[in-house]
Amino acid sequence: MIKFKDLISRFDYKISKDTTLRQAIQLMLNEKWELLPVTDDEGCLLGVFTRSEMHRMILDEKSLDTSICPYMKKDALTLQIDTPYEEIEQRVLNSRVGTGVVVDKENKFLGLFTKPDMVLALLRSTHVLKEQLETILDYSHIGVLMTDDSRNIIYLNDRLITMSEKSAGEMMGRKIEEVFSGFSKILSGKQSEFRENYVSISFNRYKTIAFVTKYQTGIEQNGYIALFQDISEIERMAEELQTVKKLKTVLQTALEYAYDGLVMINKNQTIEMVSPPLLDFFDLNLEHVIGQSAEKVFPELQLSHVFQSENAELSDFKERHGIKYIVHRIPIIQDGQVIGAIGKVMYRQLNQVNELFKKLQKAESKANFYQKQYKQAESAKFNWDHIITLDSSMERLKKSGAKAAKGRSTVLIRGESGTGKELFAHAIHNSSARSEEKFVIVNCAAIPEDLLESEFFGYEEGAFTGAKQRGKLGKFDLANGGTLFLDEIGDMSLSLQAKLLRVLQEREFYRVGGTTKIKVDVRIIAATNRNLEEMVQKGQFREDLYFRLNVISLHIPPLRERKGDLDYLLTRVMSELNTILGTSITGIEPKAKEVLYRYDWPGNVRELKNVLERAMTFAEYGKIQVEDLPDYLLSRIEDVEDPQPVGGLFEDAERSVIKKALKQSGGNKAEAARILGISRSGLYEKLKKYGVLQ
Repeated sequence: MIKFKDLISRFDYKISKDTTLRQAIQLMLNEKWELLPVTDDEGCLLGVFTRSEMHRMILDEKSLDTSICPYMKKDALTLQIDTPYEEIEQRVLNSRVGTGVVVDKENKFLGLFTKPDMVLALLRSTHVLKEQLETILDYSHIGVLMTDDSRNIIYLNDRLITMSEKSAGEMMGRKIEEVFSGFSKILSGKQSEFRENYVSISFNRYKTIAFVTKYQTGIEQNGYIALFQDISEIERMAEELQTVKKLKTVLQTALEYAYDGLVMINKNQTIEMVSPPLLDFFDLNLEHVIGQSAEKVFPELQLSHVFQSENAELSDFKERHGIKYIVHRIPIIQDGQVIGAIGKVMYRQLNQVNELFKKLQKAESKANFYQKQYKQAESAKFNWDHIITLDSSMERLKKSGAKAAKGRSTVLIRGESGTGKELFAHAIHNSSARSEEKFVIVNCAAIPEDLLESEFFGYEEGAFTGAKQRGKLGKFDLANGGTLFLDEIGDMSLSLQAKLLRVLQEREFYRVGGTTKIKVDVRIIAATNRNLEEMVQKGQFREDLYFRLNVISLHIPPLRERKGDLDYLLTRVMSELNTILGTSITGIEPKAKEVLYRYDWPGNVRELKNVLERAMTFAEYGKIQVEDLPDYLLSRIEDVEDPQPVGGLFEDAERSVIKKALKQSGGNKAEAARILGISRSGLYEKLKKYGVLQ
């Protein structure tokens, strides 16, 4: 591309308003300039002194020592240095002087631009374009010839000479139809009726199609350009394409039945093929994958690495839905170039490898693990993100809990067993101003009543038989400044309720056997699955403590009232259990999922986790089947949409589960009963019922 700054002529002389006629004549004579630029002391253009103004001064009989200033023209043709070349060309050609003064944006003089400068630039540009075109034609795989308006050949490229096996001397200057007889039919008609056409022309080693078209050589004169395409090469490519199609069919068949996931991409890194197991693993559909960028669809696989390394490589362990997997990246190399890649995703039967990996991790981080466990022993482990829900009422409850966390008031969390009351308590603490302090848990139902007081308030040395010599700190001491979570508060004795109320009101207490008041700052979060109002009426729970605890009350709905959460919970819990159990369960069969949906879940989320853990342990086919579910759950479902009767479905599932439990326990019936979650006598009854060998 022509650059204007490379075309201007430099002007190294200083012409000012004081320059004399003598100096101007001498400079024009020596340098052959048609005009002189007149500038001030800072180099800014004031005007120009032209040859015609010089003649006028001579005719006016001005002295040679007269200043040229009165004859200076101020309306000179000026060109900005950034003026487009097309505009420059037009302005200079239309100028009577034929010379333009080039200035910058501040009107400072830079040089002169003349018609000869423009002509030389065009000649140089034309020469460069000619060389570029000849280079392209010489190295093209297409044969090219050109004729003049008399159809005499005036140009041939090397490719055409190679194809025709004739020398340039044999063809140059001769008519095209004499050298290549195939053109006679095309060119025999009147030129005015000629249209772009093609003809088949065969040589000894090449079979070609020649495309012929006109080009203008002058006014109402036309020559011809012929392009020879080697179709023997295309025919070979077509044969190779058929072979490739056959190979693709074979490869596609292999992909369809591959046990692990496979994906193949081309040199553009777009997906050509993908196996059904891999689509299932990543929850994708074939129509949304083929032809798409591998980096967008499967960023986890990082297949682009092999295009740089050109070597096969194995990834570290990765994880999806709790399932560990590794990626084997294999480059496809042809003629020393990577033309594609295959990704093999291995995620089945990696339990043994996974166990070794876990042992290695455990050995390397054992000290860190115990240190972390020590720090977290009395700290909240969960936040609001751990409370999984899509239910609007639960979302509102989470927001209410987050608001309650900001204050200091006591919070009472109510709900059935397994609904996640402890999760809420953890989240409230973690989003409160006390989040950096301790979170101490007391399960009021798990501690014997005679030990509850000492657990809460601690004891002094020698307070009772068996007491430690230095005494013991209680839960209130440990939670000082933080949060004390009282789980199953409804199981606390009336005597201890009175002492708890006093601590809540006065924020101080006595240790067992002690005489000194201990000041504490503890926030209480309580939880229960019992009806406290009914207990108050029966005298089983202190009314004043009830009102003291029930400042902010959060009631967590049971799972049966928010079935919309079930599918979401199933996915998240299965992902977590895959990690914990080392399984590779990818989903739940529709019939099994229907059973789960029809069940009322009296044990709520806790029961759901237990059912899934059992089912994933028994599952053998990558997805949970109906027979993998516990028998007590199946017995409570009235019907499942299936061709066979519900009773038969349940009995078959139960029989299959019993057999699996016996196999897993090595025939040990006590162990099998434990696995099944039933009594040993119950197992014997079922063995007798189904005629399973004992």
